[in-house]
Amino acid sequence: MYVPSTYQEQGQPVPLVVMLHGCTQDPDDFAAGTRMNQVAEETGCLVLYPAQSQQANQSRCWNWFAPGDQQHGRGEPAIIAGMTQEVMRRYAVDPRRVGIAGLSAGGAMAVIVGTLYPELFRAVGVHSGLPYGAAQDLPAALQAMKSGRKGQHGRRLTSPPLIVFHGDKDRTVHAVNGEQVLADALAPHGAGQPVTTQAKAPGGRRYTRAVHKGRDGRVVAEHWTLHGGGHAWAGGSASGSYTDPKGPDASRELIRFLMESTADANVDV
Repeated sequence: MYVPSTYQEQGQPVPLVVMLHGCTQDPDDFAAGTRMNQVAEETGCLVLYPAQSQQANQSRCWNWFAPGDQQHGRGEPAIIAGMTQEVMRRYAVDPRRVGIAGLSAGGAMAVIVGTLYPELFRAVGVHSGLPYGAAQDLPAALQAMKSGRKGQHGRRLTSPPLIVFHGDKDRTVHAVNGEQVLADALAPHGAGQPVTTQAKAPGGRRYTRAVHKGRDGRVVAEHWTLHGGGHAWAGGSASGSYTDPKGPDASRELIRFLMESTADANVDV
């Protein structure tokens, strides 16, 4: 847990973001690379960093490809949801502003958890991740990383608002996966043409940002294509692994998206 210095036990409820690290990483490495604690200090957010163990996965990957870890009430999604609920019991958390995000395997698991527990997580961030149901075993997972999920997913997904970051030169998880994550998020909303902008980050990385709105005019998804970007957290610090200091600040954009997409959330939660 990271608790900002501005947090007060009896103060106003604050946002919470759950951050799922990638393979070979741990919470300390992920926090350092994303600089999310610094963003949390500036914005007053609590941050929970669940840790995958080597006993569960030799490379510390979240098991997003295992059938038992893609179901409500079972496996890793249930554990992560339970950890989140425990934090919400211990701290003054605003239930309307709880988000989950991750990198790579963590991004794939964030999609799963956000899809299975939309009543708990009000926004999802996916950096270099994969869509729900992309694989049911390890060989299929490796194939999906190269060429995306095969065919259409069988169930109609109802995910919370979602922000996707993906490098178009990612050689670990092909960028088609980010497009499939986005397509799943847009399917229930009948979103039309996005509002697209192109820019260059202060570090030099060019990117395209596409904002998608649903029929009711609310933003349901953002898609950030990082031109020339590889398998790394955009705008991250070299003090952590898998980071791209040249890119736009994914951590700040993630928190900004969480705040904006939940600003008009129903208070009856």
